[in-house]
Amino acid sequence: MTEEYLTDDEQLEHVKRLAVEYGPWMLGSILIGVAAVVGWRYYQHHQNEVALQAASQFADMTSALQHDDPIKARQVAGGLIAQYPASPYADQAKLILARLYVEEGQGAKAVAPLTEVMDGSKDTELRHIARLRLARLQIDQGKPDDALTTLADSPGAFAGRYHEVRGDAFFAKKDLQQAQAEYKEALAQDSAGGADAALLTLKIADLGLPAAAAPAAPSAGLPNQAKP
Repeated sequence: MTEEYLTDDEQLEHVKRLAVEYGPWMLGSILIGVAAVVGWRYYQHHQNEVALQAASQFADMTSALQHDDPIKARQVAGGLIAQYPASPYADQAKLILARLYVEEGQGAKAVAPLTEVMDGSKDTELRHIARLRLARLQIDQGKPDDALTTLADSPGAFAGRYHEVRGDAFFAKKDLQQAQAEYKEALAQDSAGGADAALLTLKIADLGLPAAAAPAAPSAGLPNQAKP
């Protein structure tokens, strides 16, 4: 007999039997659903709190830099990285630390934070920035071959900058022809790759290499006559 033909009393008894039979399972499903919603909301709230705290420390770090206080900037950056390693602000703090090390003549200490950002950041742009800075540092350290290895990666929108730094590496190796080729490629990529056209032009000129001879234009008018 289907439910639509049951009497009111029979329907009530049917519902009671279903409640007894399936009630614990239904209650459990409801509790699981409520727990999931509460847990998700707590997680979201916690993530927002973490982001706000990391942003606050990042603001303190930039304020210290603006007030020419590298010691405090380094302390805040170190705390930010330690407390919020998964935050995007941690990558920025690592780049700041590397810059401070370079400015203080401690370039060797800048390698680690640059490498961490280059290899581990979720931000593609920051990875490229760290890679370029590391390559420049390696050139300054007299390691142009290491710089070329560092830049052996797909540059994407940073093609112009990659070619420029590769040119600097080849210049450091005294390979002026290859340096010129890289600088010219950087110049060609200028609009997309962010290279400095004026600086690239100066770098090419400073190489002191002769400009490529332009092909001779065909003479107009009558063909040349043989000399007697």
